[in-house]
Amino acid sequence: MLRVQLEDIALDVDAGRCLAVAGPSGAGKTTLLRMIGGLAPARGTITCADRTWLDSEHGTNVPPEARRVGFVFQDYALFPHMSALANVEFGAGAGDGAAELLERLGIDAATAERKPPSLSGGERQRVALARALANEPRLLLADEPTGALDTATGEQIVELIKSVRAQRGTTIVLVTNDPEVAAAADRILRIRDGRIAAATSTPV
Repeated sequence: MLRVQLEDIALDVDAGRCLAVAGPSGAGKTTLLRMIGGLAPARGTITCADRTWLDSEHGTNVPPEARRVGFVFQDYALFPHMSALANVEFGAGAGDGAAELLERLGIDAATAERKPPSLSGGERQRVALARALANEPRLLLADEPTGALDTATGEQIVELIKSVRAQRGTTIVLVTNDPEVAAAADRILRIRDGRIAAATSTPV
């Protein structure tokens, strides 16, 4: 279970479940993801799988690389000078299984040797997702995973997220204002000005 108790936001996500975080621009959605992942300062407590990542009162703040979190950034954040395969190998810390993971996400061997600037938006998103999953994270954080994609490619990414949940049992927290993406989650959390405005469940 992921449990977040911060100054203005408290949330729980059961293991293997998916939470969608929605809200207007500037509401604090991305900041929340970055705080969970250890990429932004936060005050309060964050625990995942019974391990304390953050306890500001007692001086505990586990660094991002030790939290075993996979992060899919809105701009993909891929290394442009490295091939798609090398990007995923970097995420894994070793090459074993990177090519197989890319193939499962629809990137064939020839495409895997290409560099990100030559890939389509959907291909870059798949590579970013593969890199995030390469170290078998306890938690996957995705920031607007379909925000820059066309409708057809966005639908494919939604199906990939669903398959990650089904095959790996990965806990997912994603930021989105896309109804199709939100519908893939178990629960939708709406925030405004850094605070929870509403929380609703979706059909599983």
